[in-house]
Amino acid sequence: MNDKVNNAEYKLDSLKWAVVALLVGAGVYGNSYFAAESMLYRVIGLLVLAGVAGWIATQTSKGSALVTLCMEARTEIRKVVWPTRAETTQTTMIVVVVVIIVAIILWGLDTLLSWLISLVIG
Repeated sequence: MNDKVNNAEYKLDSLKWAVVALLVGAGVYGNSYFAAESMLYRVIGLLVLAGVAGWIATQTSKGSALVTLCMEARTEIRKVVWPTRAETTQTTMIVVVVVIIVAIILWGLDTLLSWLISLVIG
């Protein structure tokens, strides 16, 4: 019995994704068909179609899983301890200094190797 429910749910999801694809296609075609109309009206129409297509997509099992993932990610972001301005500035300065030191070392190595090769080649 459970397999029949899952199979019917899968077929319904496929139908929903087909409707979403049709709505996206209609938006693309409609935007080119109504190219002579005002950009504002076309953008509003595309936003409405995108909203309807998005809503239909969230009604599928994959879409609801995405919404759940986004909500959980939002919860996790709230738990992050963000660095203070002073910590960010200090870390940035350390990175800049290290980059400059590495650049000087690479420049020196390049100069040394160029000098050695010019001695060998003549």
